[in-house]
Amino acid sequence: MSQQYILWRVVFCLAWCCLTLWPQVAAAQKKTPAVYPAAVLPFQERGAEVKGLGPQMTDLLFVQLVTDPELVLVEREELTKVLEELELNLSGLVNPAQAVDVGHLTGAKILITGSVLQAGGHLYVIAKIIGTETSRVLGASVKGRPDDDLDRLARELATEVANTVKSRAADLVAKPVTRTDRLEMLREKLGKGPRPTVAIRVTERHVGQRTIDPAAETELALFCRELGFAVVDGEQGDRGQADVLLTGEGFSEFAARHGQLVSVRARLELKAVERRTGRVLAIGRQTTVAVDLTEQIAGKTALQEAAAELAPRILPQLAEAARVTGKKAN
Repeated sequence: MSQQYILWRVVFCLAWCCLTLWPQVAAAQKKTPAVYPAAVLPFQERGAEVKGLGPQMTDLLFVQLVTDPELVLVEREELTKVLEELELNLSGLVNPAQAVDVGHLTGAKILITGSVLQAGGHLYVIAKIIGTETSRVLGASVKGRPDDDLDRLARELATEVANTVKSRAADLVAKPVTRTDRLEMLREKLGKGPRPTVAIRVTERHVGQRTIDPAAETELALFCRELGFAVVDGEQGDRGQADVLLTGEGFSEFAARHGQLVSVRARLELKAVERRTGRVLAIGRQTTVAVDLTEQIAGKTALQEAAAELAPRILPQLAEAARVTGKKAN
């Protein structure tokens, strides 16, 4: 059997495999759903005749939406803690700055709130759908009789809300920002001033599993090096050479499963301290959600994204502190 014949057989087999498997691969890719982290806020009661219906509708809507494979809902206890910490009036939250804060601390890209009211012999449930990244506010509503089953109205409203989120996602969720985009924006913001030497130490853990490598710490080190910050080892004896100690803790945990995909929620907390004086220069927290085929990779991706989102909020404050220190020294 000649080598040429064997080569042609190999090429034929490869071509046959590609033609046979490609439709299946393409179909699998098409079935990969987009996942939108969302939070359901309490519904407001407008009028004494609907007293008590707000909390019921909030709970029923949460139960309906939590089963949607394209929505990852923030746990109610976690959301309550964040809202209490921010001292927000929960009803009708539409302030863009508040929406952004809730998004940073819960990982929610979409907030769902609204109101219940009775008018003209009908019961109306109106939902506001708020994009925490774009500040866009969209609406959805259902109408029934005052004696209608709230569970039915909640199912209908959940369908309206889910369809609005999926069809208008481009209005509610910002386009993904690449590391290159973030670096360019940060370079322009930082300017050409002095950069402090930074020691970075961020511990990480994934709930229920062993953590292998530090995704957030690595991402922060990459940002610092690309932007001109000198980076020393935050774990070894080199910390004494640093102007700023950037420390923190991150953890990730399973959120939901969507077919073969797994979504994971991660939270990262960072603190930057001037080593010589102990003065706190910056503090930041970020929660993110990531989706992947494996829980471990999704967790690393979520922590990496949290670090990438915190970098533009933390690093400019370090550069500003270095500028002020330089002026005082002169």
